[in-house]
Amino acid sequence: MTAPVLPLRPMSRWFLILLLACASAQAAPDAVPDADMDSALHQQRLLSQFVEIRQNVSVQAHEVVDRTSDLVVTAMGFLGVPYRRGGSSADTGFDCSGLVRAIYEKTAGLLLPRRADQQAAFAEKIDKKDLQPGDLVFFNTMRRAFSHVGIYVGDGKFIHAPRSGAEVRVEDMQQSYWKRRFDGARRVSTPLAAAPAQMAQQ
Repeated sequence: MTAPVLPLRPMSRWFLILLLACASAQAAPDAVPDADMDSALHQQRLLSQFVEIRQNVSVQAHEVVDRTSDLVVTAMGFLGVPYRRGGSSADTGFDCSGLVRAIYEKTAGLLLPRRADQQAAFAEKIDKKDLQPGDLVFFNTMRRAFSHVGIYVGDGKFIHAPRSGAEVRVEDMQQSYWKRRFDGARRVSTPLAAAPAQMAQQ
C-alpha cells in the first residue's frame, strides 16, 4: 500500500520537484506552477505503484515456472511404475487418475478428485494451443468423455499410466490414436484447488 503523502511546505515542495527533475535528467529553467508540481507528484506515485506491480508479477511468474517444473520432475520420477486399476501409489502401481492425483499431491500439496472425469470438471478449461507443462490432458479411451487423463510435459508429449500390463510412460499426443481421442485440456489453479474436500474424496 502506498504511504499517504503528507502536505509539504512551499519550500519543501520546490526542493522535491528539483530532486525529481535531476533524477529524470530534465532541466527546469523556469518556475513551475503549483498544478505542474501536483502532476509531477502524482506521476511519481504512479511510477512507484507500477514498479511494485511489475515486481509482484515477476515473482508470480517465477513461482508458476517453478511449480510446473516441479510437476514434470515429479511425474518423470514415476516412469516405469506398473499400471494398476484403482492404484494411487508408486508402491502398488497407478491408474491414470491415480497418477495425476499423486503427482499434484506430492508436488503442490493439492488433493484432486479421484476419477478422470471429476478432475476434468474440477480444473479450468484451456485451449490446446495454450498447454503448458503440468497441465492436464484428457482422452476418450472407453467410449465416454474424459475417461483417460495424463499430464502434459511439453513438446506435444504427455506422461500417463496407460493400461493393464503397461507402465507409466511418455507418449506423443500427435500419434493417431491419441489425436483422434483427445478430449480437451485443463489447468489446475490455486483457487480451484480450494474445492470442497468431499469432492476430492469421491
